Amino acid sequence: MTKLKNNNVVLKHFVLLLTFTVVISCAEKKYYVTRIEGKEIGITNKNDEVAQIENIIKPYREKIDTDLNTVLSNAPETIDKSGEWQTPMGNFLADITFEKSNKVFQLREKKSIDICLLNHGGIRTIIPKGDVTARNAYEIMPFENTAVVISLKGEQVLEIANYIISEKKPHPLKGMTFTIDNNNQPTAILVNKIPLDINKIYYVLTSDYLSYGNDNMLFFKKGIQKFDIDYKLRNIIIDYFKENKIIVANKDNRITKE
Repeated sequence: MTKLKNNNVVLKHFVLLLTFTVVISCAEKKYYVTRIEGKEIGITNKNDEVAQIENIIKPYREKIDTDLNTVLSNAPETIDKSGEWQTPMGNFLADITFEKSNKVFQLREKKSIDICLLNHGGIRTIIPKGDVTARNAYEIMPFENTAVVISLKGEQVLEIANYIISEKKPHPLKGMTFTIDNNNQPTAILVNKIPLDINKIYYVLTSDYLSYGNDNMLFFKKGIQKFDIDYKLRNIIIDYFKENKIIVANKDNRITKE
């Protein structure tokens, strides 16, 4: 009887030990990084493989180069970015963007654009004197920005004038003129040669990037309605080049200072 009792005690201890071992083995194990190793693996280091890749790319590169280098128009003189309040390049881009987009806007919405405002920083280069190609358009406007129209109240148009003065940059402007007085305030603000009406709704053309208030153009975020023209700014430039064999920039003063 005593032997059987002892066996039961041993068996109980064995079961407890086995259970403890199972629990420990099933517990979540924690791993720690003790060393990091790395080595450089080249994509290819064989001349024949490089040549094969080049042969695949070559026809596409040549086709793109041919398209980009095709002469579309001619500039009798360089259209540059020099100027305090407006530049030949800024006037040119504002004018052609206004012209091409307004045709689309009139057909779709039966309305006309009043003002075009772009950003000076978005103009990446000039148009040099001589032949003009599609490559020039890509160099001027390398971004994928599209034209949009924002309906703004007259008070936001006044904000545009104040913004230009505070920025002291020749932002491309079309459809709006004003004078900066001796107190650095905008006066004689005209939209389409008519005095600004604070209570009127104006249709202002810009890029989708600026329409979200970027470059501190926060007045666009106060817009009443937005219309997407579905027309890339770069394509506007290319289409204008194709349709006009001679391109020139208007050098009229849109902003004057007393």
